[in-house]
Amino acid sequence: MELRTQIKKLSLWIFVIPFITVNLCLFISVNYHIFDNTFFSVDQIGRSGPTFPYFDGGVSISRTARTFPAYLVFKPGMIITSILLIIYWIKTNRIINNYQNDENKKNLFKILGIISAIFLIIHSIFLGIKFDHDLYKFFRRFVLLSFIIFEIIAQSLLVYKFFKIKNILKEDINRYVLVLKIILVTILVLVAIISLPIVVQSGNAHLKHALEWNYFAGVIFFYFLTFLFWKKS
Repeated sequence: MELRTQIKKLSLWIFVIPFITVNLCLFISVNYHIFDNTFFSVDQIGRSGPTFPYFDGGVSISRTARTFPAYLVFKPGMIITSILLIIYWIKTNRIINNYQNDENKKNLFKILGIISAIFLIIHSIFLGIKFDHDLYKFFRRFVLLSFIIFEIIAQSLLVYKFFKIKNILKEDINRYVLVLKIILVTILVLVAIISLPIVVQSGNAHLKHALEWNYFAGVIFFYFLTFLFWKKS
């Protein structure tokens, strides 16, 4: 299968799988009563009142995903996504090298993207494991933050690389989508910088939750744009 087609398909799955995963966990959390008196009865911590957290921040992704039975959806969904991400970064590195006639170059975005995916796997594995120790809590936050930081840097470097070689790629890409990718990555970076003081402070729970849901949507939307970015073979 032609490499460009492979990347298009990978990108679409990287967007669809996590989007469905987190929103299915949200559905389970809000509609917990459906599962009452069954084997899949929702843990009390994972239950939530009616909410649309993208707007009202009524619940966090972590709360909807870390308890039974939601973690049966979240963990495999995120691990599969992480594996697809690793494949995506490897193939994207390869296709750029093909255009530049440099088969063996390991671009920085590939390394950071793979590291980010590994952190997502670690986060998925440890989510929901209860261990009341400050060091363990710090470890979980560190892993999640590392995933976000490495992912955003990898996306930024990749978009910059696309912009630099856009004239070489011009027959195979949609330039309008490249502009959208630049705008999206710029917004993600700016929001990360601006929201940092809010995130590190206590309080503002609803604002943090809404930010979390929308930021996650923005990160994976990058891959939907990648699906549109490459023209069909």
